[in-house]
Amino acid sequence: MNPGIRIEGLRKRYGSGETAVDALKDVNMVVAPGEVVGLIGPSGSGKSTLLKCLGAVIEPSGGRMILGGETIYDDGWKIPDLRALRRDSIGFVFQAPYLIPFLDVTDNVALLPMLAGRPNDEARTRAAELLNALDVGHRARAQPSELSGGEPQRVAIARALANKPPVILADEPTAPLDSERALAVMRILDQMATQYHTAIIVVTHDEKIIPTFKRIYHIRDGRTYEEAGQGLVL
Repeated sequence: MNPGIRIEGLRKRYGSGETAVDALKDVNMVVAPGEVVGLIGPSGSGKSTLLKCLGAVIEPSGGRMILGGETIYDDGWKIPDLRALRRDSIGFVFQAPYLIPFLDVTDNVALLPMLAGRPNDEARTRAAELLNALDVGHRARAQPSELSGGEPQRVAIARALANKPPVILADEPTAPLDSERALAVMRILDQMATQYHTAIIVVTHDEKIIPTFKRIYHIRDGRTYEEAGQGLVL
């Protein structure tokens, strides 16, 4: 099976000459389909830069990135339409849900498949499947302002999965949550990774969830170091 994510010798330099800053110097990672991996490191270590490179938001300076078995970057972009890549192949989960306030829950999830050209009925069927899987199907017609507790983040995770991406990038998804809800989010991500064969990277400072990872990548001074995690049963 092709790895969900493979990064080889990834580099990112800002600026040039004496003022150049190497944010990423030699990043190597592999995340299998169905696996949730943690990425941790101090502020300024390169986490955000790595996530932006993986999300095709900024261009690396060198190295190779493979998502879902497809080489997207090899010392230059290999994909002509980066916007379509972000829409169809990468799901994003952020610290805040960023739901569209004037769309109901179903339309928030169905919007991406619609933008990808799928028929409305098909997109809404996909949304209903995901919302039910995430135990928020009963909130399908609710407005975002009517959601409570961990419901907005569950809807955000459903939206990230809507186009069946091989990869999800989660940036501090549990930071604002208490321990119970943080562990619930990790449980959901683990279940969704297994069910949909999605490779997930979770960037976090949240000590509550770090013990849940079976594998962790530390990033320091622009380089990655892998270690085994505890992998607590969720």
